[in-house]
Amino acid sequence: MKEQGMLVIISGFSGVGKGTVIKELMRRYDEYFFSVSATTRSPREGEVHGREYLFLNEEEFQQLIEENRLLEYAGYTGCHYGTPADPVKREREAGRHVLLDIEIQGAFQVKKACPEALMLFLLPPSAEVLYRRLVNRGTETMEKIHKRMARSAEEAAYIDRYDGILVNENLDVCVEQLHQIIHNPELAAKYKKENRMAAGTLQKEIEKLLEEKGE
Repeated sequence: MKEQGMLVIISGFSGVGKGTVIKELMRRYDEYFFSVSATTRSPREGEVHGREYLFLNEEEFQQLIEENRLLEYAGYTGCHYGTPADPVKREREAGRHVLLDIEIQGAFQVKKACPEALMLFLLPPSAEVLYRRLVNRGTETMEKIHKRMARSAEEAAYIDRYDGILVNENLDVCVEQLHQIIHNPELAAKYKKENRMAAGTLQKEIEKLLEEKGE
């Protein structure tokens, strides 16, 4: 019987590059499975149903809730997001490590249901880099971007509850650190200690940036 795969929760501010890190990790190693989340938000340009997200309407999303088919679900900036439970169970039983890209509220729901889950938080190098990544995406209005930044400042207060903290400054370095932690979870505490101060500094940077931009 195969050893059950790990359940890895990866959270981070909107625009930090979680999707890019996860895609590169899966490109390099075949032992991972990305759990595609369900969402009621509209697809961005280039996004495909079933690849980036399962794009559902509110009625379809509510049906999943009623049928108890979501491992977690939460609201974020006016939309709903959730993790289908069946694929997670199936892939872990097959021995693959399951990666969840979910925000903080959902992450704590999963941790409560699955205490063995490993919780990791990705940080940007600075508030300015985070802001520029959101702007350069070109998919949202400035009002929406400012709301996402304000939400990030609020989320920063919960980062210390994660098992590990990584800074996504260099993609190659971040991907390899993530891979190492998944194979040796004790390393999570090491990276948390190294980057804990950066998390606190970043919160202040975001708040200052929003003040400068009139938010």
